[in-house]
Amino acid sequence: MKTLDKNSILALLELNKKRLMHEINQSKELMQLISKSTTQDLSDDEWKQVKDQMLDIFKSIPALAIFLLPGGMLLLPLVIKLIPQLMPSSFTMTEFEDDNSDA
Repeated sequence: MKTLDKNSILALLELNKKRLMHEINQSKELMQLISKSTTQDLSDDEWKQVKDQMLDIFKSIPALAIFLLPGGMLLLPLVIKLIPQLMPSSFTMTEFEDDNSDA
């Protein structure tokens, strides 16, 4: 089993911070689409985006619960590896990992 040193832990924390910020930005887009739907009809693509974002929000609840546990910041990356479908789409994207490898 691979041990985590201080730099690895800091890198994992930074990666999860980027993922969380991405999820927050997507939630803002969701709110804009919901507001738009009150005054006009949404396109099929917009409805798909609303559906996907709502699913991500519901998937975020277990991730938040894990994160709030004692040691949850360290447990969350392990859960992501073991049960990737439990996490929101931002936590399964690899673009953040690619950014992190430059550091």
